[in-house]
Amino acid sequence: MSRYSSRHGPSPPVITLYDTPGHTPQPWAPNIWRIRFILNYKRLRYRTIWVEFPDVEATLRSIGAPPSSLRSDGRPVYSLPIVVDPTRNPMAPEILSNTNHIAEYLEAAYPARPVFPEGSRAVQTLFVHYIQEVFAKPLLPIMVPLSHQQLPERSQSHFRSRGGIPPGYAAPVAPPTFLSGPQREQAWLAVKEQFDFLAMILDKNAGDGDGTVAMGHDVSYADFALCSVLIWIERMAAHDGWARVRTWNNGRWNRLWDRCKEYMDEF
Repeated sequence: MSRYSSRHGPSPPVITLYDTPGHTPQPWAPNIWRIRFILNYKRLRYRTIWVEFPDVEATLRSIGAPPSSLRSDGRPVYSLPIVVDPTRNPMAPEILSNTNHIAEYLEAAYPARPVFPEGSRAVQTLFVHYIQEVFAKPLLPIMVPLSHQQLPERSQSHFRSRGGIPPGYAAPVAPPTFLSGPQREQAWLAVKEQFDFLAMILDKNAGDGDGTVAMGHDVSYADFALCSVLIWIERMAAHDGWARVRTWNNGRWNRLWDRCKEYMDEF
């Protein structure tokens, strides 16, 4: 569904974001939310095309999208998000894969309302790498089974034969096995340790702005990467997960949610 429409003649070209639905056509995957946040923050006109997991590779090949990465044996990996931007050259639209590459492109092509304030690109890139590769790792044993359970049935069947949600979406391949009560609580303790550590680091900004956002005053790509993880928890584990997380560290993560909320306009 487009965020914009016209009653008089064809609409001008708009960016297309390829995303994958959960149990409803509602965004949930954190790496795709990072791009959605940028599009919304920069006030760029775009539409969403929903692609279920079994159709991802065929769909992306059909539009000429580049692979997002390569396997160790050199075979291409096709994953979402994909952005197609025809606004600057409708005859030869830009087709981009890989979340970080897309973020870099959008910042360069649409510099107004920057998500990388001057001089912050290196630090923010390191921060986002930490969120993806360290901070989010303890969440995987909890969130992968929950995410699998809330996918459309075709996608669930697709992954039952392949072992789990693949790299490039929300988590590495892992069997969708739910943790037992004590295991689950232990997993949440490991998650809280990461949130506590990050809160301690972000508290160093307390003298700049309100201390809620990574750069001190204004939201940036770093905040969008972190809030994308919060959205993943809220969408897939609202009662058991987000109900916990929003109260941790004196409500810091709920305050971050509120700071980013105006850029969560999904359609």
